Amino acid sequence: MDWQQIRHRLHNAAELSGREENTSRIVRSLLETFDPDQLLHGIGGHGLAAVFGDSAHGPRVLLRSELDALPIDESIDLPHKSATANVSHKCGHDGHMTMLAGVAHQLSQDRPKRGSVVLLFQPAEETGEGAERVLADPAFETIRPDFAIALHNLPGYPLGHVLLRSGVFAAASSGLIAELKGATSHAAEPHRGRSPALAVAELIQAISAAPQYFTALHESAQATVIHARVGQVAFGTSPGEGTVMATLRSYSDATMRSLRTRIMSLARDIAAAHQLEIAIRTTEVFPVTENDPDVAEIVQTAAEQLGLTVHRPEVPFAWSEDFGNFAAACPGVLFGLGAGENHPALHNPDYDFPDELLPAGVNILSAAAKKLLQR
Repeated sequence: MDWQQIRHRLHNAAELSGREENTSRIVRSLLETFDPDQLLHGIGGHGLAAVFGDSAHGPRVLLRSELDALPIDESIDLPHKSATANVSHKCGHDGHMTMLAGVAHQLSQDRPKRGSVVLLFQPAEETGEGAERVLADPAFETIRPDFAIALHNLPGYPLGHVLLRSGVFAAASSGLIAELKGATSHAAEPHRGRSPALAVAELIQAISAAPQYFTALHESAQATVIHARVGQVAFGTSPGEGTVMATLRSYSDATMRSLRTRIMSLARDIAAAHQLEIAIRTTEVFPVTENDPDVAEIVQTAAEQLGLTVHRPEVPFAWSEDFGNFAAACPGVLFGLGAGENHPALHNPDYDFPDELLPAGVNILSAAAKKLLQR
């Protein structure tokens, strides 16, 4: 198999979260060549899963990769450049899929003697919706795992080095959208309307200050206003509506819930004080990703036996991953795989997954799954 060519084909076919129909079709066609014992598709949207082995006589281990790309245009001229403008694999999910296909190839040649391995290609990771949809899909019950493992390539770290933690690995995050509605008026007569301008300004300050006042020092919460807007560009009109958006982060789901509740309450109070209507909602909600210590030890042993260097970061990562939903449903681990110290960062237009990382990903995922099946 020319794995680099496969990765390039997937990169070229990049699709946004929830729209991964062609990507799923490509992966399904590839998996069929490995003759899995079971192949499910349409899970949680465009998700699919290949099963190797017999779950009736041993544990079931799930290995997960992601199908979706990002709404980012490519700034580099690649032979395998995305065929769709403003959509590209700037997080490396094309590489993760290829690694999992490599595991499928190995399993087809050496099927589990005990238990089974489920290779899950999950939709909509970038929006935080995919894992929940997969877990809620009735079809998933037939492959619900005893253990789950996933990896993510990490630029800024030596190529092929493993980043692994027990406990919290990646932060919880939540998008928050507050929409304020008053009444427009002529700009010469603002007193005849109800402008949300001052309320928007207050809300921006309140959200930014919320972690300081509503969380303890050890709770590591963060609130970032990412967008704000009042009215339209109409110099003769005093605005009648406005929007504030923010991203909240924490290393604790409980802290996240508390902070989100307090901010939503503040937003309603500010709106009421200015005689405005308010609609407030959350979006792109990711739970904390918490690694099981026993599974983490197994991943570390597998990595070390392959000659890979393992780092144990003292602090969890600030980004979020919806694999946390799987890690909450069964003992699981998400770990990082260094993509190169000077490699362009994730979600950067200059990023492209390093093909030389593919063998390390295939080998460590395969080795960790085998060790779990032997438990």
